[in-house]
Amino acid sequence: MSGALSGALSGALSGALSTQQPAYDLKAWRGRMPLLARMIPMNNCSQAPQTDATRAAAERYLDTWNRQGMDWDAWMAEAQLAKRAFAALINASVDEIAVFSSVSEATSAIASALDFTAGRATVVASEAEFPTIGHVWLAQEPRGAQMTWVPVRDGLVHTADYDAAITGDTAIVSACHGFYMNGGTQDLAALAARAHAAGALLYVDAYQTLGAVPVDVKALDVDFLASGNLKYLMGVPGIAFMYVKRDLIERLRPTVTGWFGRANPFAFDAKTLDWSNTASRFDSGTPPIMNAYIARAGMELIHGIGVGAIRDWHTVLAQRLIDGGRARGLTLHGTTDIAHKTANTAFVVPDSHAVEMAMRKRGVLPSARGSVIRLAPHFYNTIDDVDAALDAVVGALGDTGAL
Repeated sequence: MSGALSGALSGALSGALSTQQPAYDLKAWRGRMPLLARMIPMNNCSQAPQTDATRAAAERYLDTWNRQGMDWDAWMAEAQLAKRAFAALINASVDEIAVFSSVSEATSAIASALDFTAGRATVVASEAEFPTIGHVWLAQEPRGAQMTWVPVRDGLVHTADYDAAITGDTAIVSACHGFYMNGGTQDLAALAARAHAAGALLYVDAYQTLGAVPVDVKALDVDFLASGNLKYLMGVPGIAFMYVKRDLIERLRPTVTGWFGRANPFAFDAKTLDWSNTASRFDSGTPPIMNAYIARAGMELIHGIGVGAIRDWHTVLAQRLIDGGRARGLTLHGTTDIAHKTANTAFVVPDSHAVEMAMRKRGVLPSARGSVIRLAPHFYNTIDDVDAALDAVVGALGDTGAL
């Protein structure tokens, strides 16, 4: 497609959408992200850009480390404040939150606490799960777990397909809130109802939605919910949090554990495996302190803007991506129903890695996954960013000889 034609399509799509603005000060927020002066980040499904708040948080940790060598009490307090910030985002209590280095570790901790030989052996998971989740559950097979997979059809997981999969033998249903490939979402309340009706638990990976879609763990009635911080929560790799429903905490004893899972970690008693009476029993080793500083800053930033306001703007940007992709002749992967997807919109391309590299040269940061290139804007992105990103996809396809 020629640049002139692509530009004409962008102009034709402008209309009323181009005059829309979010409920917050978009220009002010953009001014707090230095990367935006050089690039258009559209890869929030992989990594958020740095803000002045998250940089300041990292420097705060580095400063105290440099000045005092060790400020253990303050560092532990920061990890607790990060837990509190996560709890505030999902309508939980801080004593229902555990901290990990990754969602892989969080999932493993839950898996290790389940007894697959006590009459319930089946793990129900969808084919939309990020690979690490599937790997953790598959690794439980020597412990007696048996896998049942719910298919992806037409780029989505259909709630009705769980009906045949969830039985009286089901121990736990493991469901991503958002499909990493294309942003398609699942109905967590419906899944919780189905799981609980069969006497099973529901574990949710919310990595692709938290910070982009409002989540209330009490209203949804999920049992566990985990997310890292480097995507829509505006943080970095190396830290993740997990919600554990209070009623379940004392029933579960993870064998993936460590000294911070104890009732009093600072008793330094190697011979006693006592358990915290909060979700901290799922903590393992020393928490990732520097990451906690940054994670708290990112989560408080998102909480301050309001996930509802962010979601409203995401729907505008997602619709622009869908309409603009269609106008440019791109092939969409997944649903066009904005109510059942995040802002992450994926297009099928012949070589996603090559397309990503070509787009980077054009000043746009996308995210390649398998057969698709993902465009995942966040609260700071503009309609012009979306149009430029779509034009960059078309240009990259030309650069790589796919057009």
